[in-house]
Amino acid sequence: MNEELHANRKHKDTVFRMLYSDKRAILELYNALNGTDYQNPDDLTITTLENAVYMAMKNDVSFLLDARMTLYEHQSTWNPNMPLRDLLYIARLMEKSVNKKSLYQSEMIKIPVPHFVVFYNGKEKKPEDTTIKLSDAFWQKEEEPELELKVRYLNINQGCNPELMERCRTLREYSEFVARIRKYMVGETAIEEAVDKAVTECIEEGILADFLRSQRAEVVRTISSIAYCSHLNL
Repeated sequence: MNEELHANRKHKDTVFRMLYSDKRAILELYNALNGTDYQNPDDLTITTLENAVYMAMKNDVSFLLDARMTLYEHQSTWNPNMPLRDLLYIARLMEKSVNKKSLYQSEMIKIPVPHFVVFYNGKEKKPEDTTIKLSDAFWQKEEEPELELKVRYLNINQGCNPELMERCRTLREYSEFVARIRKYMVGETAIEEAVDKAVTECIEEGILADFLRSQRAEVVRTISSIAYCSHLNL
């Protein structure tokens, strides 16, 4: 049904962003992806764009750690334009991180190394781990493009990337939570009922239990309102 499709396309981005607004969750995911063992959340500086006036930008998660500027995005539909989006995001983040006047000095300005990852769990079958490039979108192909940006796409649907899921409990449980919502979004079941049932079940089984227990009303309201507005094309 249409209501299900809109709910699945929209709600996961918002819940993902809520879940990974917590430094401890970000650090766990970063360690799982990079084979590191950072323990102190204060080592990490969140740089996520929040309703920026400039081009109305808003990305999911970005942060500074280990001399890297890392951008995480979540997608429930396959988006080949993510390299271009990330180019705009990273330009804005770098602009905010340097003094514009210093760009004209003779001494080189050091900047963090950018890294881009998209977590995908849409229904369309996609590779577990692949990379898409900005140059894929160029009108004319060049052997060595002068501007390039690579985005790593990771499929986080159940059964995909098991090693990553094993290393990152939060991501594994997030994927399970999404699967529970999908399971209950059948027939004429109302969005609110399906989400509430999935939340209750996950809390009882210890899946994102602390997060869902503390954010229950917000999670249900956010998913339901976004799905409803999408259904009405608002």
